[in-house]
Amino acid sequence: MGQPRLPARQLAGGERRTTAKEHEINHNMQSTDDLAILEQLNNDYVRSDQFNDVQRFSELLAEDFVVQTPGVTRNRAEFLEYIAKPRPFKDLAVHDVKIRILSDVALIHGRSNYTMIADGAEQEALYTDAYQKREGTWVCVSACAIAPGT
Repeated sequence: MGQPRLPARQLAGGERRTTAKEHEINHNMQSTDDLAILEQLNNDYVRSDQFNDVQRFSELLAEDFVVQTPGVTRNRAEFLEYIAKPRPFKDLAVHDVKIRILSDVALIHGRSNYTMIADGAEQEALYTDAYQKREGTWVCVSACAIAPGT
């Protein structure tokens, strides 16, 4: 069962405590705004990966960012250096994206398809990116991809 609905109460100094319903409405509006922001950040991440956009990645990633792909863990600086190199794939597309907001942390799960440039092989990967809201701004703190050849 949900929280009981409490009437607004006047606090000392004239402050007003919000009701449970007002809190729920505010939370839902914030979640909607955050969801739209996170959807755009996910799109930017994917686009930046495909097109070597180191500048955009430097804006998206937290200073303590860590990424893991099969057999490799990279910190922020190592990842930005890696992204600056020619991408081994083309036609990157994402599907089945699910965004879960858990307070000041959000997880973005998805599936991607792409074509390897070297041999034209179609590949698929699963990914989870973790974002945290720091000083009012969502930043990517961690990424993990399960993908052959990355």
